Amino acid sequence: MTQETVAATTDAVLDREETMSRDELEALQLSRLQHTVAYAYDRVPLYKRKFDETGVHPTDLRELSDLGKFPFTTKEDLRLEYPFGMFAVPQHEVARIHASSGTTGRATVVGYTKKDLADWAKLVARCLRMAGVRPGMKVHNAYGYGLFTGGMGAHAGAEALGCTVIPISGGQTERQITLIQDFKPDAILATPTYLLTIADAMAKQGIDPASTSLKYAVLGAEPWTEEMRHELEVMMNIKACDIYGLSEVMGPGVAGEAVETQDGSHIWEDHFRPEIIDAFDSSIVLGDGEPGELVFTSLTKEALPIIRYRTKDLSRLLPGTARPAHRRMGRITGRSDDMIILRGVNLFPSQIEEIALRIPELSPHFQLELSRPEGQRMDQLTVKIERRESVTVEGSAAAARTLQQQIKIHVGSSCTVDVVDPGSLERSNGKLRRIYDMRPKA
Repeated sequence: MTQETVAATTDAVLDREETMSRDELEALQLSRLQHTVAYAYDRVPLYKRKFDETGVHPTDLRELSDLGKFPFTTKEDLRLEYPFGMFAVPQHEVARIHASSGTTGRATVVGYTKKDLADWAKLVARCLRMAGVRPGMKVHNAYGYGLFTGGMGAHAGAEALGCTVIPISGGQTERQITLIQDFKPDAILATPTYLLTIADAMAKQGIDPASTSLKYAVLGAEPWTEEMRHELEVMMNIKACDIYGLSEVMGPGVAGEAVETQDGSHIWEDHFRPEIIDAFDSSIVLGDGEPGELVFTSLTKEALPIIRYRTKDLSRLLPGTARPAHRRMGRITGRSDDMIILRGVNLFPSQIEEIALRIPELSPHFQLELSRPEGQRMDQLTVKIERRESVTVEGSAAAARTLQQQIKIHVGSSCTVDVVDPGSLERSNGKLRRIYDMRPKA
């Protein structure tokens, strides 16, 4: 770590809740949790119905472990209550509405009171400060604005921290580069794959991505690996930290990573109670350190309290480090709905990224194509991945064989690897699509 980075992490004034002991934090959690389950039961018909059907009542929550008695909330619940059935306050108290894209079904709609928005901005500000961003810095916000929570959530947090925000949103990569060159921001907020797109586009223009004013990147909205972090930090001469969130729970800012440790995102447990459940048996709540599906309960939300929301993100809970009382999330290894089952083997795109970026001839740009050739009963996986600019055809062939072997060794399944020319695969303008299902529809 440079002296500049160390200085950036030691001059921050922390919120009182960031410095609580674990005992103090858990006492606060229990008080807020008891209020939240009663509040949701009284104000949201879905929760009253689900609690009654399960045979559980808010008064049954006497200690934190009792949360496991309560039913889960799923994305399908939010879709069934579309548009405003999950709201716990009257319409005139809802200050803002966000929603998912609805590309895989009916959109999920989330709402915020003025207090919710203030809490959200405060938590995003915590994440940015922990990632090295400081008041007075210029922040280039390349998260998408609109109904997606990323752009406006990150924007409000940066303003709450006291930064100057450049609200460019996603896309328009050439303009992004121009503004980075002209406005000289200190930090950038984006998805990791879109930052990679920006860096590649700079290099093609003859601009050294490491020569810009950028010092910090706060990246989220999609799973990414340590190998991707290393790629971006070396290419752009920055420190890159994770930020985690999802619209149904709040948006970005549920958890964030510390620049001095870069060892996973600390969950702001004064506002959210996390659990890990067995990915195959949801009735089993796992202990810290065990991998499974991440579940969140909100502790302070007014417009849309959320009880035991199943995120489908696969992770584990670890002891806090930079913020000792607040547990960390292990890096997201994938989403249960992004999992490919190939000949009985579970496979995630992040596994391919991790393996591929250890092979010097291969770039981070790849796609996974699932197909089922005519007359065959077994699915076929093809990994399409770009070679680096300096790699020859012979080098590409050798790299393809290496990747194929490493996937077989580390994942346990065979695949085809197609190394393609630089720039030939789709680039991210926000969240990148990795999986292309070419199998015939039933």
